[in-house]
Amino acid sequence: MVSSSHEALHRIFQQEPGLFARAARNLGVAFPPPLSASELSTDLTETRPLERRVDTLLRMETEDGSFVLAVESQSAPSADKPASWAYYLSHVYAKYGIPPVLLVVCPDRKTASWAAQQFDIGPRQWPALTLRPLVLGPNDVPVIDSPDEAARDIPLTILSAALHRCEPEADAILNALAKALKSLSADDETTAGTFIELTEQGLGTSRAADLWRHLMAVDLSFFQSQTAQKLRQEGREEGREEGRAEGLASALLLLLRHRGVEVTEGDRERIESCDDLGVLDLWLTRAIAATSMTEVFAAAGERPGSAD
Repeated sequence: MVSSSHEALHRIFQQEPGLFARAARNLGVAFPPPLSASELSTDLTETRPLERRVDTLLRMETEDGSFVLAVESQSAPSADKPASWAYYLSHVYAKYGIPPVLLVVCPDRKTASWAAQQFDIGPRQWPALTLRPLVLGPNDVPVIDSPDEAARDIPLTILSAALHRCEPEADAILNALAKALKSLSADDETTAGTFIELTEQGLGTSRAADLWRHLMAVDLSFFQSQTAQKLRQEGREEGREEGRAEGLASALLLLLRHRGVEVTEGDRERIESCDDLGVLDLWLTRAIAATSMTEVFAAAGERPGSAD
């Protein structure tokens, strides 16, 4: 069964075809940015009963000419894959008569290292085919943890988050991405909603996925797209199941832990004993950017550290 994180690692290139040229620079390969890109059928099935499907297939038009980009999301080494990849490229070249390029996107270093090798197909004395994939893994996409840098290239930041999702830098990337989406969502809710969904898919079942859901439910409360409303509603439904105040308190403590804010036993007791939904929601919102519990608790007419 294809996982949602698998889908995100190749769908991001459908959403933003120009991301390929930008990301490939990290591999030392200079492709010109596309002047246009159009999706092709991913069905490479022949008339015989053998079905083969590439994850994403794009025809890229550039000032240097055309090529077909096949994007594969690969989560683990597989002895059968090189033969399938060679088939994809040969079939595409025969079908469209356009030079093909294979990009393999891997969420871990072991798989990326395996995929980056040169695959010789044929006897060792004279390989008939040599397969040379371009590979993007955690080592090949930078950690983007600045909101300004994230805003300059949101698709690349999403890819950065997906590939670094199990690493300590994931939280900083997601916080930068959430802030960058604020400027975008005001102008284009549909695109922002797509980016939010792709990010959540790319994070899979990692710990960072929990942080992202809380960021979207709280930090994007200004964003009124169906996606954001759904995320916020899910959070409130979860709160009702556990007791709304208890659910918000749990979300706040989880967010603070993800962000590395020091929480004393007294702070924890204050949060867990609070039954004012408005106050809890305020604290949860402030926790997105706060660096201390003093910043979280401070409010007009309220002394930091005072009891509820």
